[in-house]
Amino acid sequence: MYSWDQQFLDLYDRCLEKYRAGDHDFNGYYSEEELGFLRSIGCQPREFFDFVEDFAVGGDPTPSTAVLITDVRRNYLKSEMGGKLSDHVVDPASLPPKTEEMDGIIWLPRIITKARAKLRGELDPNSMFCCGGDRKFLRTHNIAPADFLHAVWEAGDDDSKILAFVKANSPVAG
Repeated sequence: MYSWDQQFLDLYDRCLEKYRAGDHDFNGYYSEEELGFLRSIGCQPREFFDFVEDFAVGGDPTPSTAVLITDVRRNYLKSEMGGKLSDHVVDPASLPPKTEEMDGIIWLPRIITKARAKLRGELDPNSMFCCGGDRKFLRTHNIAPADFLHAVWEAGDDDSKILAFVKANSPVAG
């Protein structure tokens, strides 16, 4: 898939046009071929729509950020999961509360849990890695979304490594 990123951006642009034209029902956005493409890169249709919608409404995350996040997931799917999609879905009610802290850092337990689920492709369609709350956390701590996702991948189950990564990058944690 030499040019998967361009295919992603072409689809993104087409969906953004639909959204801006007033079509906000993502269920009609994709052909069967496009759904197959999204599956092949580990991107769920609703998640793709969320990237488009959030950009259309607030300008963030940018299309390039969406590609970078998807690239981490795509590589995780290929190398860690052997290309096999998970059929497990993380219940949004099981996510840590938005106010939960790790070493005094609010939101960190929640975004770690979401990042792990994102890597495995197990986020509920109503949950998004890099939602507004995640973006606020990442912006506050000066961490690019894809960099955080990659750090979670590298840390495995070791939350202390993720905490150290946040502290090393953050102008406010320390």
